[in-house]
Amino acid sequence: MSGFGIYLHWPYCAAICPYCDFNVYRARGADNAPLLGAIAADLAGHAARFGRREVQSLFFGGGTPSLLRGEEIAFVIEAAARAFDLAPDCEITLEANPEDHALFAEQAAAGINRFSIGAQAFDDSALKALGRRHDAAASLRAVEAAARTGKRVSLDLIYAREHQSVAAWRAELTQALTLPVEHVSLYQLTIEPQTAFARRVARGHLHPPDNDAAADLYEATQQICEAAGFPAYEISNHARTPEARALHNLIYWRSGDWLGIGPGAHGRVTYDGARLALEAQRRPADYIDSVREHGLGLIEETPLTDDERADEMLLMGLRVAEGVDIARLDALRPLKREAMAWLCDQGFVDADGARLRLTSAGRPLANRIVTMLAS
Repeated sequence: MSGFGIYLHWPYCAAICPYCDFNVYRARGADNAPLLGAIAADLAGHAARFGRREVQSLFFGGGTPSLLRGEEIAFVIEAAARAFDLAPDCEITLEANPEDHALFAEQAAAGINRFSIGAQAFDDSALKALGRRHDAAASLRAVEAAARTGKRVSLDLIYAREHQSVAAWRAELTQALTLPVEHVSLYQLTIEPQTAFARRVARGHLHPPDNDAAADLYEATQQICEAAGFPAYEISNHARTPEARALHNLIYWRSGDWLGIGPGAHGRVTYDGARLALEAQRRPADYIDSVREHGLGLIEETPLTDDERADEMLLMGLRVAEGVDIARLDALRPLKREAMAWLCDQGFVDADGARLRLTSAGRPLANRIVTMLAS
């Protein structure tokens, strides 16, 4: 089952990280009530537009939604529960910065049952280079504070940083996996266009690891996590148990439906025989005006073609260890059997007749393999 989720985008941050290309804005002490009210009204508008459905996952992302107080989070959860049917075991995740750990207890009391803590590194010099406002000690305190709530705890780290050695990453990751967390998201640093890091690379002021060095770091990541009891269930995500896997992200990877609520949020909804790509107004003021005037924050609603749906299914589904359903893909566009056979012969994919999966050798080449199968 692919499931149905709601992504809730809170666009404000205390500071903008130099590697971030998300739709974010500096928090300048403005009143949160207008945007919170627009989010609540947008939830109701989407329910009226697409129907009341059971929700398996609510995900507060950003931006920095951990800036929100408990009563503000409760207000949004209650609005979602009025508009939709929240499953009894609905996963409610909060992306959290370590410096906000003093709010974790009230956020958990408001309904958050999973904290995703953006530690990003446990090396103070690396945190400074990444533009983070916290230090390694603050990340440790944040993990402990989240664990004390009794809720699920996930940890985000970035590797393939400038000047990072395999030995240093091994020590850092090994330490992180001893903490009271049950899930880790481990991302290679990507230099995104239009970011401060991209400008530094262009000026020759930043030198990320080359492809070979990044591949060595990726391989070390897999070895360390496997040995520590955190097997990979997706290219960048590892969980102690199947129950600890990120349900919300699995909805994405399995090509399920989700609503994107909040400024700049994207969604995918199957409705009236079509799969719709949804995008909300990016600027908070425009989003608020759109909800007030039209009942929805949308700027765009586009039906996807079968080819576009197949491409997304491949791109997202092959990231997960379970792979993709071949029959589901063939119903949209027949898989390229010659390419699939060649990839099987080379040891990059497995195909058992029902599902297509990347092998351990294929995972570092995922994007290239998708191109071969989709072109």
